[in-house]
Amino acid sequence: MQSNYIAKGAFVLMAGWSVYSPALAGGLERGGYNIDLLFDRSPYAAEASATYVMPQRKLKNAQDTITGPDGNLSTTPGYSYSSTADDSESYWSPRIGIKAGIGDSVDCMFDYSQPYGAHTNPGANWAGANDNIETKVDSDNYAATCSYRFDAGPGQLRLIGGANYLRMDGFKERLLIAPEALGFAFSGVGRLDLEGDGWGWRAGAAYEIPEYAFRASLMYYSQVKLDEVTGTVDLTQVPVGSVYAGTVVPVEGSTAMPDALELKLQSGIAPDWLAFGSVKWTDWSQLQRIPFYNNGVEITSLDLGYRDGWTVTGGIGHKFNEQWSGALSLTWDRGTSQEFGTQTDTWLFSAGVSYAPTQHVEIRLGGVLGILTGGESSASSIDGIPVGDEASYEYDSDLVAALSTSLKVKF
Repeated sequence: MQSNYIAKGAFVLMAGWSVYSPALAGGLERGGYNIDLLFDRSPYAAEASATYVMPQRKLKNAQDTITGPDGNLSTTPGYSYSSTADDSESYWSPRIGIKAGIGDSVDCMFDYSQPYGAHTNPGANWAGANDNIETKVDSDNYAATCSYRFDAGPGQLRLIGGANYLRMDGFKERLLIAPEALGFAFSGVGRLDLEGDGWGWRAGAAYEIPEYAFRASLMYYSQVKLDEVTGTVDLTQVPVGSVYAGTVVPVEGSTAMPDALELKLQSGIAPDWLAFGSVKWTDWSQLQRIPFYNNGVEITSLDLGYRDGWTVTGGIGHKFNEQWSGALSLTWDRGTSQEFGTQTDTWLFSAGVSYAPTQHVEIRLGGVLGILTGGESSASSIDGIPVGDEASYEYDSDLVAALSTSLKVKF
């Protein structure tokens, strides 16, 4: 009697609950990859969700550490560059998925998401403008994932596999020569535009015991090789300083978005109560220094210098009645920045509610409040090449908030 009651209450949460954490993690991760819809027991299900993330990262004590034809923005008399800046921009993270059951054993899911991205915009009037004025990265991911399940002991074992196509694009602007040094005839800003695409795959397994609302899943997501990243370096606002000055230079390079391994666990622990948790490792350390060339000559590079990312989540869910359920969770994400950058450890507290007006419709709302821990950025090196040496700055612990909503239809 006890186990059946758990199944009646907590399994509803297992089938329809999604942990409310913001699309915010280390490296370039936003929404990441998510296959939870695949486990929905309805023959057909469709889900649309959107998360709006509002980071509040602020920089202080910024100093330009470059010497050269532009002088030093922090110390040169007559320059009025600020030592502070608002670094972060708010953003949306959408996801759309459709799942269909094929016979009694096969389920397939097709989804669109934006797993990666970044947007920093401290502007052109701070002392670190030689390092960054604005950087923006966007992604579009299209994935197909299927599973085959069969009886194994008291539950069912599910084998999972699929493929995804990832497209990425973005730009970076930074100050190469101060406009004061050019007599304000030019802005002195250089711009890098890039785009690339590639294919990846995913594989894993899950074990489920519906009677106890238990599920354990282990998923591996392969790296996505972006073998042909192409773009331009626009130096039309930089009339001096190199043989490419005043021109638009085609460039090319290559990189790969990292592979990841994720373990998820959940189980009914009492009537109408569910505990859940996850651990995820992402190989961000493979993104170090990415050079871009024109006819074999390096023109510029993206200097990231990441270390591996770890994300750990734990939480609890409760079913209040046949229509309402809720959950609370706590997430720790290890920062991927090392000597330079602003990606320090993040702590996130998430809360959400689920409302099911009918057995075919479910609406979820969630909120997140978190802390971006403080730190500092200064010069470093990657394979003996100086990086992060355009500017130094500090930042205190800052707040991040997020709102999430989703609609699922099952039939």
